[in-house]
Order: sequence, then C-alpha cells, then structure tokens
Amino acid sequence: MRTIGLLGGMSWESSAEYYRILNQGVRDRLGPTASARCVLWSFNFAEIEELQHRGDWDGLTTRMVDAARRLEACGADLLLICTNTMHRMAPAVEAAVRVPLLHIADPTAERIKAAGFRKVGLLGTAFTMEHAFYKGRLAERYGLDVIVPGRDDRATVHRIIYEELVTGRVIPESRAAYRAIMTRLVEDGAEAIILGCTEIMLLVQAADSPVPLFDTTALHAEAAIEIALAV
Repeated sequence: MRTIGLLGGMSWESSAEYYRILNQGVRDRLGPTASARCVLWSFNFAEIEELQHRGDWDGLTTRMVDAARRLEACGADLLLICTNTMHRMAPAVEAAVRVPLLHIADPTAERIKAAGFRKVGLLGTAFTMEHAFYKGRLAERYGLDVIVPGRDDRATVHRIIYEELVTGRVIPESRAAYRAIMTRLVEDGAEAIILGCTEIMLLVQAADSPVPLFDTTALHAEAAIEIALAV
C-alpha cells in the first residue's frame, strides 16, 4: 500500500471527512481491520484564511510547498491537497516534490465525462468560482462547459462556507439557500453540479439538487485509494 500525504486543515472539518473516506475505503477493500497508510500536515486555517482574503498568494504558495516537502520527507508516495481553492498552488507544489500530486479536479472531471455530462455548474469559494485555475483546467483538459452562479449567489455561497461550514455549523436556512442557487444553475443549463469546496458536502446531498451532484471530497479520496492500492 502506498502512503498518502494529505495537505489538510483547510479546514479540518473537511480533512476529517478525507480521513474517514480513506480509511473506510481501504477497510472495505482489504478487510475489517485494514486502514489507510497516510500522513497529514494540518494547517492552522485561521492563518490560511487571512492570507487568502489579503490576496497573498505568494505567501500561501511558500507554505504549501514547505508542507508538501515535509510530507515527502515523511515518506508520502502520493500527495493530496485537501481543498479545492488551494489547488491554485498545485503547479508550484508539483514542481517542488518528486512524488505525484493527485489534482482534485481530475477525478471529478473524469466522472462527469463518464456520466455523459458536458455543461456543469460549479459551487465553491469565490476564489474557485471566479479565478481561472480551476474552471480553466476543467475546460481545457476535459472540454467541460463550466457555469457559476450570479454575483449575489456567489457571495452567498462563499459566505456560508467561511462563516459556517469551516466552523462545523450546518444551518437549515443555508441548505435552503444552496438549493435555490442550484436550481438557478439548472435553469441556466447545468446538467450536473460540482461541489467544488470540500466542506459543501457537509451541507447538501443528492436529494437537495434537481441534477446529479459531484462531490469533490469523496471523488478525490476515492481516487487516492485506487492509486494507493494499485501496487
């Protein structure tokens, strides 16, 4: 079994889900006492959030590269960045280490294409929804037509992530707000919706959406299991 290196703590709420999915997946495949071989670097998310909202992407890159090298030194054979937003630093992380990085967008896009969808809605932080690093990969590598909510809806999605989900708060009114936003994405032509923030899966499930949901947290972790056990 390969050792999975997790760049986590962004937030720890979703990192805990990664840990659960990885260990349950390995147990399901190898037996009741089996668990994933993994190492975790857990950031203080308060520091990460401050740098994000200051726009200090260079400072964030320095921290991500340092953490990736530490995981490699600890014996990681494969790296996962346990957040969509921080994949903005994925190229720098890949260049800094010798072990492969499993990009969160790739297993998601592969599953979407296999299901026969092309036009997809994207929910995530404002950084993920508005910057090119994520939507561009989906479009250029996989030919997906990615649409995002309108300005006010993007602000709502972002606020709920940072004020509620990363603190472990799951509020019914916020679920209703996400449902309405997803409905508007479908009205704009979305055939499926990407849960492009690793905390969103804490708030909404398949029953909340009129079209299929693709949960990046689960898909990323499940793809890592396949790689880790393919020895």
